[in-house]
Amino acid sequence: MVPIPTLWAPILLSGVFVFVASSIIHMVLTYHRSNVAKLPKEDEVMEALRKFQIPPGDYMVPCGTGPASMKDPAFLAKMNQGPVAVMTVMKPGPYDMGRNLAQWFAYCLAVGVLAAYLTGRALGPGAQYLAVFRFAGTVAFIGYAMAQAQQSIWYQRRWSSTFKYMFDGLVYGLLTGGTFGWLWPN
Repeated sequence: MVPIPTLWAPILLSGVFVFVASSIIHMVLTYHRSNVAKLPKEDEVMEALRKFQIPPGDYMVPCGTGPASMKDPAFLAKMNQGPVAVMTVMKPGPYDMGRNLAQWFAYCLAVGVLAAYLTGRALGPGAQYLAVFRFAGTVAFIGYAMAQAQQSIWYQRRWSSTFKYMFDGLVYGLLTGGTFGWLWPN
C-alpha cells in the first residue's frame, strides 16, 4: 500500500500534463469545433428569449413534472409539436475563462487523487511501471470519460461529440497512467 501523500508528485504533475493536453486539444486541434452548431436565426431566437429574463440554470422544454405528467395528452402534444430542447442558460457577459480553467485544474487534481488512492491501495512501493500505468490510467480514464455517455443516453447529445470527449478522456488517462508509472515510489 502506498499512502496518498507519498504520491503528491504524480498527482500534481499528471494534473499539469492533462491541463496542457486539454488546452492543446481545444485550442490547436479542430475536432471539437463541430460539437455544437449555431441556431438558425440566432439573433431572432436570442431576442425572443431575452425578454423572458431566464435565470442561469439547466432547462428542458417541454418539461414534465414527473412520470404521470409525461402521459398527459397536453404534454405529449407539446413533445410531438416540438421543439424539444435541453439547454443551459449562462449569465450574460464575457465567458469567465480564468474561473473555468481553475475549476478544470482542480478537477484534474481530483482525478489524480482518486487514481492515487485506488492505485496506492492496489499496488505497493516498487510496483512495475506497466502495472501502475494500467491501474492509474484506467481509473483516470473512468474519471475523465465514462460519464460522458450519459449525455447521449439521456439528453440526446450527438454520439459523435460524446465519443470525441471520451477520446480526450483516453488521452488524459494515458497521460495520468504514464505519469504515475514514471514517478511511482520504489
